Amino acid sequence: MFNSLSTVLDQKKSRVKYPEVRVIVLDDSFNTFQHVANCLLKIIPDMSEKKAWDLTIKVDKTGSAEVWRGNLEQAELYHEQLFSKGLTMAPIEKT
Repeated sequence: MFNSLSTVLDQKKSRVKYPEVRVIVLDDSFNTFQHVANCLLKIIPDMSEKKAWDLTIKVDKTGSAEVWRGNLEQAELYHEQLFSKGLTMAPIEKT
């Protein structure tokens, strides 16, 4: 007896991986360390105070830092929220 529910799917073909994108904050001459760190803490999920400060220092020392990586829809939200707080943002980058 044929049972359509027992049809086996090719695991490799059925598992579609959506591309990850990166949210990157750029250094500027007008945002304070405190403001950048506070924005990261408030907007980026699961951001610790230490990580927010580490990323803020990286932005200052190297000119940029990836502050979040994941799906495009979430990235667009975080990017817009950080931009609306006055942070200087790089365009969303595909990985």
